[in-house]
Amino acid sequence: MANKAFQKVYTKLDAITKATVTLKAPGASNDELATVAGRLAQVVKTKGETVTLQVFAGTEGVPTNAEVSFMGNPPVLKVSEQLSGRFFNAYGSPIDGGPEVEGEVREIGGPSVNPYRRKQPSEIIPTGIAGIDLNNTLVSGQKIPFFADPDQPYNKVMAEVALRADVDKIILGGMGLSNDDYLFFRNEFEAAGALDKIVSFVNTTEEPPVERLLIPDMALAAAEYFAVDKNEKVLVLLTDMTLYADALSIVSNRMDQIPSKDSMPGSLYSDLAKIYEKAVQLPDGGSITIIAVTTLNDGDITHAIPDNTGYITEGQLFLRADSDTGKVIIDPFRSLSRLKQLVQGKKTREDHSQVMNASVRLYADAQNAKTKLENGFDLSDYDLRCLDYAKDYASKLLSIDVNITITETLDTAWQLFAKHFTPAETGIKQVFIDKYWPNK
Repeated sequence: MANKAFQKVYTKLDAITKATVTLKAPGASNDELATVAGRLAQVVKTKGETVTLQVFAGTEGVPTNAEVSFMGNPPVLKVSEQLSGRFFNAYGSPIDGGPEVEGEVREIGGPSVNPYRRKQPSEIIPTGIAGIDLNNTLVSGQKIPFFADPDQPYNKVMAEVALRADVDKIILGGMGLSNDDYLFFRNEFEAAGALDKIVSFVNTTEEPPVERLLIPDMALAAAEYFAVDKNEKVLVLLTDMTLYADALSIVSNRMDQIPSKDSMPGSLYSDLAKIYEKAVQLPDGGSITIIAVTTLNDGDITHAIPDNTGYITEGQLFLRADSDTGKVIIDPFRSLSRLKQLVQGKKTREDHSQVMNASVRLYADAQNAKTKLENGFDLSDYDLRCLDYAKDYASKLLSIDVNITITETLDTAWQLFAKHFTPAETGIKQVFIDKYWPNK
């Protein structure tokens, strides 16, 4: 921070809107932090000597002669190994009762890694969740969101992925978390004895929504330190990107910008891309993998937030409640990992792709049998076996509470094939059937 003694203090505001104040302040720079009547603010526009500041907590009650002092720098994060195991707010200040972090000061929100310095992802990130590892295998350096309805246990899934993923560091960026959610993450990480590899940046529902806009940049500044400087495999978990986008729209509305589709700002695509494009596989082995949550409004994936997200990311993981088993599953039809072929059968067992394709095809046959049943048609013996298989497949492989290795996942799939079908009905290559078909 700039030395207080040399800070220039201004006391004449030219204009005040719901979220911003405007004044003449020569030498102020874009993104610089300031205080307005003691409230934190940030420069969002400069034109000659005229500066517009966005006041995070809103401008209600701010007088025209309010004191404005500039801090001389944009938001920064001190980075070092001391970040590990700690919880911070949107400004990078500790909220866990621990000491301030000592380390190198880094500006947040910098550019993403030059494409020339990137390497094609080829390392698998096992999550232990069979519905992801079997059908939508994750690759280090990938960017992928969970699409989920607001009432689904997506934070529980995020915590489980965090604790099971085989990575060096996990960075949690929590936006608009309820106090219960915050305590849930904290207790889960502490109970698992995994706190030392997790760094958390949290904005709760009690704090100004606009502060959410700083969380992904804080999380990614920490991620870049561990991935680029320390060559570590880093997994970044961002929840909930819909609340991040809502905060963007609050700001743009307060600044009287004309909204675009679904009352979102016109810059939504580039705002989201700026975050997701930080995912990278570096040549030296460090990587940043981003898994985010995008909550849906009544399952609507055509809304501007999931729609733009789909263009930027490399697939999506779709959570839904399964009516047959009562469990929350990773939907195999609506989920997609565009990079899975880079590791399936190369970093996993040779039969992976064949098993995945057969299991989803037989599940699709079960959906057809269900439609026949609903429309009053007679079901064949094969249809009935498909319906039984679908229940087993959903509860033993797609359900989010199944925690097994990829090899165990493949073995489970083979057992389900043998229980419900003949080898010929699976359509799997004979060479794999000879090798992996369970002997009764």
